[in-house]
Amino acid sequence: MGGRTTRQRKAVTRALAGCQDFVSAQDLYALLVAGDHAIGLTTVYRALRELEAVDGVDVVRDEAGGRLYRLRPADGHRHYLICRGCGRSRPVDSGVVEEWAGRIAAATGFTAVEHTVELTGVCADCLPHTDGGRPSRDGDEGEEQPCHWDRGPGLRGPVRSCAS
Repeated sequence: MGGRTTRQRKAVTRALAGCQDFVSAQDLYALLVAGDHAIGLTTVYRALRELEAVDGVDVVRDEAGGRLYRLRPADGHRHYLICRGCGRSRPVDSGVVEEWAGRIAAATGFTAVEHTVELTGVCADCLPHTDGGRPSRDGDEGEEQPCHWDRGPGLRGPVRSCAS
C-alpha cells in the first residue's frame, strides 16, 4: 500500500484476508470494531482504496451498486461467480475473457484496457428445495440456509462464511 503502513491498515488487510467471500467496507468496519480495533470507517475506505490501487484486492458491485472487496490471491486477477442469495463466491476460469480483452485492445489500438465481468447466480444451498432438490442441512425442507458468521484465523470478530 502507498504511504505509511499503520496498525489500522494492517488490521484491515488481516481482516480482509480472513473473509472467505466479498465484503463491503461497512461490513469490514463492523468486523474490525467487533474485534476491538480502534479504527474509523474513513480509514477502512482509505486502506481499501490503496489496496485497489496496487491490485491488492478484487472488487465487484452488489445489486445496489456498492463496492465489495476480496483480497486478491498472489496469482493475480480473477473473475468470480457470486450467489445472489448468500454472497458465496467461487473463482471461475476466465482465460477466454482475458484473451478476448487483449484481442480487442490490439484490434482497436487502445492501451491500458480494463474490463469488468460479473457472473451472478443462485447457489445450490440458496435454491428452494423441492422433491428433487438437496435436503437442507438442518432437515427443514424448503428453508434457505443463510451464510453464518464465524471467527476467522487470527481474528477476534466474526467473518462471513458460506463455505460448506
